Amino acid sequence: MQRVAAGTVKIHAFRAGSLHSADWLITIGEMPEPPRYTIEHAIAGLEHRFPAIETWPNQFPGYEIRIDDPEFTSVCPKTGLPDFGIITIRYVPNELCLELKSLKEYLQCYRNLGIFQENVVNQVLEDIVRWAKPLWAEVMGEFRPRGGISTTVVARWPRPESPQSPEIKS
Repeated sequence: MQRVAAGTVKIHAFRAGSLHSADWLITIGEMPEPPRYTIEHAIAGLEHRFPAIETWPNQFPGYEIRIDDPEFTSVCPKTGLPDFGIITIRYVPNELCLELKSLKEYLQCYRNLGIFQENVVNQVLEDIVRWAKPLWAEVMGEFRPRGGISTTVVARWPRPESPQSPEIKS
């Protein structure tokens, strides 16, 4: 078998009872193209200057706060199409609580930002930890289907020590 052109293979075949070969060109499909997603796509949106999330002093110990944004939107950095989803934030406050109007304004800054869904969830978590310094936090993004596929991304803090075996809860 000999490669003659991208996606084409030249085969020498012999007919039964004959010593003469016949050349056959068989198209086996196109060769793989280079990746359509680049490092620029992967880091898109992460360089954005996100606004501060205001906080206020916590008055009680030992409770969990859950915040839902059922109308979250961002933009796919590759296609420019909108991503719609629900962002759920859960955290146990230490000394500070997130101020909700400030958090709402923070989340709205993603509206026209080109950023992958996975990066949205992880960036929101990083910023919540940065501003509120909670004892524990989790951010979940449930993104609506586009092209028949929906995505759920969950990020937790403190981060797992071993990325090879994260604890998965259902």
